[in-house]
Amino acid sequence: MDDRGRLAQSLNRFARWRAARAITCSQPANTFPSSQPLPSTQIVDRWWLLQARLPRGLGIAGAALVIVASIAYGAVKGDHVPAIVDAFNDVRDRVANAAGFRIVSIALAGNHHVSRDEVLAIAGITGTTSLPFVDVELARERLKNNPWIGDASLLKLYPGELQIVIKEREAFALWQKDRRVTVIADDGTVLEPYVAPRLVQLPLVVGAGAQTRAKSFLALLERYPSLRDLVSASIFVGERRWNLRLKSGLDVWLPESGVGAALELLVALEREKNLLTRDIVAIDLRIAERLTIRLSDGAAQARADALKEKSKKKGGSA
Repeated sequence: MDDRGRLAQSLNRFARWRAARAITCSQPANTFPSSQPLPSTQIVDRWWLLQARLPRGLGIAGAALVIVASIAYGAVKGDHVPAIVDAFNDVRDRVANAAGFRIVSIALAGNHHVSRDEVLAIAGITGTTSLPFVDVELARERLKNNPWIGDASLLKLYPGELQIVIKEREAFALWQKDRRVTVIADDGTVLEPYVAPRLVQLPLVVGAGAQTRAKSFLALLERYPSLRDLVSASIFVGERRWNLRLKSGLDVWLPESGVGAALELLVALEREKNLLTRDIVAIDLRIAERLTIRLSDGAAQARADALKEKSKKKGGSA
């Protein structure tokens, strides 16, 4: 055929293809069973999808994403995340220091029991830390986690000065539990797991729960200095009441309530009768308006002998 005939034939084929495609698209999706061959229009559509070009660089981006995900998974499984964070922070601080924000001056106030090096280590301040990246709130919370530090404040003064002010807890008493003695604050916080020589003169409280109840009881005992100076330890019994162990070895059993009145009675008996210096081992004040005294073995035997001798004399005179 000539060029005109071939062109007309191509146009006719294209027209028939357009008509068939319009008919196919108007039919439901389930018109052709899966066992029958696909219409030519669907073959053309699928061929067009295969020929569609993906955006340039999509493969490289996908590969990079897989690599990054693999690195992240390996870092998490291998516990390398802290090291990666530290490395990032180090680079960040170096950049800030190069820009003129290196910490060149640290003013510290309020520390007595915690050394300067300990304060800086707890706060996370090192020789390479830059001032803009000091997290003031995080450093404050870390400092407050130390038992000696009750409160702390940090102030950044640009370009390179940091001020730290801490408020320490005071050593209040020694607390013994299960034969272990520690130093406590007045709120019961354990400050040190051992007793430094400078703290051996603190009052001693003994027993479970004594650390949180010591403040109120020792404040009451402080009202009677003559008795307080004789006390070796205050013992919390059953988490309900207190006993006093005097330096002489004498035990004083105090009531659960009305402790102030019992202490007043004890001080009056000592002042009038020197009760606490006698040969006795225990004074029971647990029952109001009733005083019970337990003699030592020697004193009890001497008293028994005295009563027996008195009985003989009384019988002989009869």
